[in-house]
Amino acid sequence: MKDDVAMDEKRLLLYTREKCPLCDKAKVVLEELSSETGISFREIDIYSDDDLIERFGLMIPVLEWKGGIIQYGNIDKYSLLEIFKK
Repeated sequence: MKDDVAMDEKRLLLYTREKCPLCDKAKVVLEELSSETGISFREIDIYSDDDLIERFGLMIPVLEWKGGIIQYGNIDKYSLLEIFKK
């Protein structure tokens, strides 16, 4: 479990749900980013946990990195690239 936490600090967490067009679009953007930057992502369905539904229900997709939310809704590749440069 401790290794999972350490691993998540080095990759993006994408909170999604089924039948979500913006989530599908976000996955395509993150796959492109992963191939360009080497930063991987892990997808988490908010319906796997009631707390996640309550926290992110209307915001998804939500992108978290290093413990903070960096984008939600329409995920923008170029804004993410700027964040990763810092």
